[in-house]
Order: sequence, then structure tokens, then C-alpha cells
Amino acid sequence: MLDKIAEVESRYEELETLLADPKLPEDRKEFSRVAKERADLAEVVSCYREWRKLDQEIQDNRELLEDGDPEIRDLAAQELEDLKERQETLEQQLKILLLPKDPNDDKNVLLEIRAGTGGEEASLFSADLFRMYGRYAEEKGWKVEILSSNPTGLGGFKEIIALIEGKGAYSQLKFEGGVHRVQRVPVTETSGRIHTSAVTVAVLPEADDVDVDIDPKDLRIDVFRSSGPGGQSVNTTDSAVRITHVPTGIVVSCQDEKSQHKNKSKGLKILRARLLEKTQEAQRSEIAASRKLMVGSGDRSERVRTYNFPQGRVTDHRINLTLYKLDQIMDGGVKELIDGLITFHQAEALQATG
Repeated sequence: MLDKIAEVESRYEELETLLADPKLPEDRKEFSRVAKERADLAEVVSCYREWRKLDQEIQDNRELLEDGDPEIRDLAAQELEDLKERQETLEQQLKILLLPKDPNDDKNVLLEIRAGTGGEEASLFSADLFRMYGRYAEEKGWKVEILSSNPTGLGGFKEIIALIEGKGAYSQLKFEGGVHRVQRVPVTETSGRIHTSAVTVAVLPEADDVDVDIDPKDLRIDVFRSSGPGGQSVNTTDSAVRITHVPTGIVVSCQDEKSQHKNKSKGLKILRARLLEKTQEAQRSEIAASRKLMVGSGDRSERVRTYNFPQGRVTDHRINLTLYKLDQIMDGGVKELIDGLITFHQAEALQATG
């Protein structure tokens, strides 16, 4: 491991030298590439240099254990234990930092939430989940933009798709995909019975032109008049857009904006993300055939979490984590669940690397 990190540090120093070249900023694309590569390596190098400093201090303290003064030997022994603990922590951190990085981790996220079984109650819970993720994004300083929505008369969503823009958005939210189950008494229930409903969540990395090349000839674009809950008309012009990607059969509709151009732009963002996901899903399926998938596949048919309102608890079934703080979680306090999933994923990845 140390040999590999020494190579990383050597490359980091090369990049620093390149960035110091006054001619490099003239080539903006190359400057950006070099700066990004350096930034990607910075945390590993910083951690390694701290580890090396501690290693030297450990050597110094071992020499002090041979000192003729008993008091100095005792102090050295105490400090040695503390230094070893800190070094072990750094070693674990270095192992995690050296794990193969998900190329999508730095991307923005397309969050798709759809009501499943449960009718209006599932639609209302879709709105609750969207609010939960919106609050979490707000705390992280991320930007949330609704790309498409299908609201219901009671304030729920049959479907809502949003773009979440922010540093590390995909790395934090990528394990949220799957079926989210809710158990509670619906507002529409008069007898007080607890109902179980389901909502599907999909988390897709935002795709740009480099990731997905769409041939305009492969698109069929239809325009129509948008409508609101219950079929009522929202616009009197044909501003809603339906985009069909003919080769794959993927269909995307957008009608939130009054401008046909804006709806088309948002629709293409969703289409690119779904095409990227389709390509990467095929790659993941090939990998899954030869090794165990970690933290679940994020498949939309997979039940990942249950929100039980009468008991005030949330259970993530993949990591067997139950928290009795449902109100805080629904108000955006989902960090403990997200951190738990990331830690579990890292532990599985470390185990897989031996």
C-alpha cells in the first residue's frame, strides 16, 4: 500500500510543478484537467504525509524507551500508544481513499420519485420524501431544480423529477434508490387503520454531452397542451414536450415550464441521465455476474427502507439500521442513514480488496 501511495505523492508533485508553469493557464482545458487531477489526489497525499510524520514520531519515542531516566521512559511509552492509535486510524483512512473511485461521485443528481402502490397516500408520501431530500440538500448548500412533476389535488406527486446540483451530490445520494415503504394512517382514512404504501426512488448521475451523445435523428419530439391535477388546463399554448428516444423507446415528458424551449431543455437532461443509467446498468450487470454487489443494486424493485409513523421509526433493511427519530429524518435529518450506508459500502469494498 505504501508503495502505491508513494507513487500517488510523486504524481501529485508532478502536477504541482505543471500548475506552476506560467504557460499552462493559456490552455484552459488542460489547466482545468491538471487542477482537477491534483485536487483528486490532495486528500490522499495530505493523509500520507501526516502518517509519515507520525511514523517518525513513533521511531523517536521508541528510542526514548531506552533512556536512562524512568520518567522519560514512562512518558514515551504513554505517547507511543497514542501515536500508534492515530497512525492506525490514518491507515484505515488511506485504505478507503485508495479504493477505486466511482466516476459518477462528483456528478450532480437527477432524483426521480414516483408513487407506487397505495394510491393518493403514496402520492402524498412522494411529496414528503421530496421535501426530506430538499431539506437535506439545503443543509448541504446544494441547489434543487424541479425538472418535471405530476401533482395531485391533495398536494402529493404521482411523479416528481428534480436536478440536485452540488459537490459530491451523487456520492451522498446514490444509495437512496429503491422502494421506500411507509406505514401510517392516511389523511383520507376515516376508520383510523394503518395502511402500507410504497414509493420508488431513482438516483441517476447527471449526464452531459461528453457522457451521452444523442443523435437528433433518433429523437421524436411531440408538443401538447399541459394540464394540471384532475386534467384541468394549465396553459393555453402547446408548451408541454414529449421526447421519445426511438432506439431505446425511452419517453420523457416535461410540462412544468410555460416555455416549450425550457421544457425541451429539461426533458433532454432527464433523457441523457436515463441513457447514461441504461449504459452503466448493463456494465454493472456484467460485473454482478462475477462478484457480489455491495449495498444492493439500487434496483427500483428493491425494498430499501420502511418509515413507520405510529412507532416513529425508520429502518434501512440493507444495513439493519433502525432509528427512532422519524420526525427529524422527514425534516431532512437523513445524514445518519446516508453515512451508515456509505460506511457499510466502504467496509464491503475493503473486504473485497482483501
